[in-house]
Amino acid sequence: MYACAKFVSTPFLVRSTSQLLSRSLSAVVLKPPETLTDEVPYKSLSSLAAPRPLTSRIPSRSFQTSAISRDIDTAAKFIGAGAATVGVAGSGAGIGTVFGSLIIGYARNPSLKQQLFSYAILGFALSEAMGLFCLMVAFLILFAM
Repeated sequence: MYACAKFVSTPFLVRSTSQLLSRSLSAVVLKPPETLTDEVPYKSLSSLAAPRPLTSRIPSRSFQTSAISRDIDTAAKFIGAGAATVGVAGSGAGIGTVFGSLIIGYARNPSLKQQLFSYAILGFALSEAMGLFCLMVAFLILFAM
């Protein structure tokens, strides 16, 4: 039993299996299997060479980047930056809502003018901060990634 386990778990088998399993399947492209020409350095010792394990028949995988994948990444970057820029328009709508509510509140109760104005300034600051944050994220997507 121990001899069989020792035969099955040769260092080459363990190394090739761990390399095969550690690679992401979605980020790799299949390549044709390589032929091992340097496996046996001397032709006279070819009968003493260890048989090739089953994992050597599985096609090896490697990372490849192509022009198509770079174009997809660039398009995704522009789409993300455009979606983040939409938040700036939301900031403008928020500022309009804040000052519209200030006018309505002042028309209903003019005695609360100072308190309504302080709340309107607070709402303006928060809405403007969110708009600037969205703009910053858009620039980060465009120029930092």
